[in-house]
Amino acid sequence: MPSEAGVKVILLLSLLSMVAMAQEKAVPSDQDPMHKTVFKNDYVIVLRVTLAEGQSTGWHTHSRDAMAVRLSTAKTKMQNLGDERGKIVEHYPGEVSANDYVKHPLTHKVSNAGTTAFDVFDVEAFKKFDGPHGEAIGPVAAENATMRAYKYELAPGQSSPQHTHERPYLIIAATPMQLKMTGADGQAMEHHVDTGDLHWIDQKVTHTLTNTGKENGVIVEVEWK
Repeated sequence: MPSEAGVKVILLLSLLSMVAMAQEKAVPSDQDPMHKTVFKNDYVIVLRVTLAEGQSTGWHTHSRDAMAVRLSTAKTKMQNLGDERGKIVEHYPGEVSANDYVKHPLTHKVSNAGTTAFDVFDVEAFKKFDGPHGEAIGPVAAENATMRAYKYELAPGQSSPQHTHERPYLIIAATPMQLKMTGADGQAMEHHVDTGDLHWIDQKVTHTLTNTGKENGVIVEVEWK
């Protein structure tokens, strides 16, 4: 029987071997097969990850400042490199989180630990805004060094406060919704949006968002600082 010290050495070697194997297999987030590019320009790449029950990503590394916008009610197991076990995390549509991966890169894998599909946008910034940075335009749902996210949970007939975007931003439908956007001049545009619809805007916009449908809806705007 190995001594207590010998057992510790064996366990340490086993852990180092596991880490080394994961490092060999880890790829940048946009090269993992489960991360599908749905939008890309000079500022941002948006990756959509959809995992069926029991499905997992491969080991991948995030190294760009990022926002995660969840699009479904689901449970996942998040396992970071070097951890023997991942923890179960619950998600809901419109949940937003931010990470400063430029300063603190993360290598992990994600598994669907529930019975419903896991659906999420990874919004990863290539660069910061070229112009002057600005203040927040309202309550901030999440932020990192590059971006701020604003979340509007709108009941039927409810409107967001009027707000002005002076920097580039993404507008993302986290749920289906009948959405009306009204400008400062009173002119309005209304259309149905589906979960995962997104649009990039790089000009100054003042608007109000209104849910004209019969179900609750969630819109997330991710704006560069």
